Amino acid sequence: MIEFRDATVVAPGLDGDTTILHPTILTLREQRVSVIGGNGSGKSTLARLINGLVEPTAGAVRVGGSAGAGAAPAAATPDQLLDTRQDGPAVRRTVGFVFTDPAAQLIMPTVIEDVALSLRRTHRVKSERQAAALEVLGRFGLAALADRSVHTLSGGQKQLLAIATVLASDPAILVADEPTTLLDLRNARRIGDLLMSLPQQVLTVTHDLDLAARADRTLVVEAGRVVFDGTPADAIAHYRERALR
Repeated sequence: MIEFRDATVVAPGLDGDTTILHPTILTLREQRVSVIGGNGSGKSTLARLINGLVEPTAGAVRVGGSAGAGAAPAAATPDQLLDTRQDGPAVRRTVGFVFTDPAAQLIMPTVIEDVALSLRRTHRVKSERQAAALEVLGRFGLAALADRSVHTLSGGQKQLLAIATVLASDPAILVADEPTTLLDLRNARRIGDLLMSLPQQVLTVTHDLDLAARADRTLVVEAGRVVFDGTPADAIAHYRERALR
């Protein structure tokens, strides 16, 4: 569950403050949520609020739920929700974040080392951590690449590894910020299929309207405001109409 309570983001500047996200009230319980909008609309800021990469200037963002591999996320009650400003470490364990460019989060030399890094808190013993990392790679069809340098992977393999690395710690919520933008059609479809099949609650920011249409609920963001909130078909129609004006 994701909750925005008048969440606002204001950036100070030499010429005065700029509102990046106007006061936003949302409660997102659906398992698949997509967010669409033009460049600079504020949709990535909205996404980054969910795991604390950006903190609200005013208002609050709260998250909750629990999920393990193969299990549907359990709904959180309001008093169980975590505040992204006050409960930072717990929020980051609850919400995984996938960037547009996987190079932003693949930091270890080899594939297996990158996954193992995500498991250091839950698996203190190195041998156990390596075994768990190999199991994660197997789950995502990457076991054969375990000892490969991350720099030799294709774009699709890198994004798949980035997702596997984030999911290794079983977050309840996954936020993916334009995860298919840098991929060809085949790999974009592969990553989209994966995101839509996960047990976690998944919020995807995307320019890919076909991917957005596969969600349960879609938000349209424009000029720092959620201007439409509804079914994917209706939201996409609204977005197309406004974009062609």
